Parts: sequence; C-alpha cells; structure tokens
Amino acid sequence: MKEKKSLLILACVLAVVLVLAAVGYRYLSQQYEPEQPQVTVQEETTEEVPEEEFVAAPDFTVFTADGEEIHLSDYAGKPVVINFWATWCGPCRSELPAFDRMHAAYGEEIQFLMVNLTDGQRETVEGVQSFLEENGYTFPVFYDTDYSGAMAYGASSIPLTVFVLADGSLAGGYRGAITEEVLEQSIQIVLEASKK
Repeated sequence: MKEKKSLLILACVLAVVLVLAAVGYRYLSQQYEPEQPQVTVQEETTEEVPEEEFVAAPDFTVFTADGEEIHLSDYAGKPVVINFWATWCGPCRSELPAFDRMHAAYGEEIQFLMVNLTDGQRETVEGVQSFLEENGYTFPVFYDTDYSGAMAYGASSIPLTVFVLADGSLAGGYRGAITEEVLEQSIQIVLEASKK
C-alpha cells in the first residue's frame, strides 16, 4: 500500500514538473525572439587576425530520410544555415515558412541544413515526412537521430539557428524563432562575409 502511495506521489510531482517546464519554455521562447540580426562577422582589416579568433563550427552527423549519413563538413567551402527544430515545437513551426522561402531564394548560394531532432517516439522520420508533405515544404531536412548535432551546438531549447561561413567558422546564431526579415539579413551578411 505504501509503495502505491509513493508511486502516486512521484507521478504527481513529475506531472507538476513537466507542466512547469512546458510553461517555462513557452514563456522564455516568446521573451527571447530576436529583433535584429545577431550575426557577428569580423570587419575587414589590414591587421593580422589572431588564430584564436577563428572559431570553427563543430562538425556533426545527421541522416537523410533514407538513412544516408551527412556531415556538416560535407559542405566545406559553402556557407551554411543550420536550424534545429521539431514538428511539436510551436515556435519552430512558426518560422518554417520563412525558411522555405529563403531556401527557394538563396538555396543555390547557401546550404540549408534543417535538422530535425528525431527521437523515434514523439518525432519520427515518417511523421516528419508527412508534416513536410502536408505543408509543401521543399527545404532539405536531415534527421538528428543520434543527437550528434544537438549536442555539438548545445541545442537544449529549440528552435536554434546557426550561421557558418564558407571557411567553416561560426558567424553567429539565434535561440528562439527568427523572423523572415532577420533571417534574410543574416543570410546576406553571411554570403557577403563568405566572399572575402
């Protein structure tokens, strides 16, 4: 009898913690929506840049829907936009149309890595494929089934967008949903910086 009572109390405490976490996530994701570009790119200078100022983008492994391994390093020499997202994430869903339009406009110049955090239960490859088809999204989606990308970039909350220059260095990023205007401005900054 005591064991059942203990399990009931534990279940109630766990439920309260989960509700508080969900409310906290919603509140924080709304509070930290960026208003202007946060992509930081060093200005052109005649001074020699110290080696420690170059911050290499951590490499990671994700998979296509067919199970093919893809690495960030596969796109060396091309600027990259990485977005960590999931279909159950409201702020993620709100920014996906902007990513789709930016992919259509800039997809030849910059690689989009739309990284879905696929846990195999709440988020499955099949479920994501259905979601993409229903919404008509054409951007490339990769599945982080091993959480290689999420761990490499500390994606403890999503959406998370990271910009990588063609030389493989980190240019900046955003936590929370990004507006289409800010996304486009950031892409233009990264493209310009990658030409140098």
